Amino acid sequence: MFGVVFGYATHHLDERRLGDVAVVGPLTPGVEWGRLWQMARHCGRPTAGETELAQWMLTQATRAFVCGSDRIAHFQEQRWKLEPGGKCVRFNSTYANRDQLWTGNMAIDGLAPDQISERHTLYPA
Repeated sequence: MFGVVFGYATHHLDERRLGDVAVVGPLTPGVEWGRLWQMARHCGRPTAGETELAQWMLTQATRAFVCGSDRIAHFQEQRWKLEPGGKCVRFNSTYANRDQLWTGNMAIDGLAPDQISERHTLYPA
């Protein structure tokens, strides 16, 4: 939808493996994690605070995951990493089955260049 390829994963904070943390970040080379926050600010409510923007991001990631598209790839136990220096938002109460959102520059092992290349979009970031 927005041209940039983003990754969405979950992280577990304890042995229950609930996936209580949502992790979202760009996979497209040269795109920094701040672009995600720009998109949320541009597409979200003008007076939205940080928590509401984080909820918008989680909603978009969940929607893309559930609805699918030609750009969605599902991996079982695929290795991903989130580089240091991103942003963490803790929700006041569980939102979309997640307690936190972590954003940052993300990488997933084994993706081909055509899977993460930016596409033309009608929506400015």
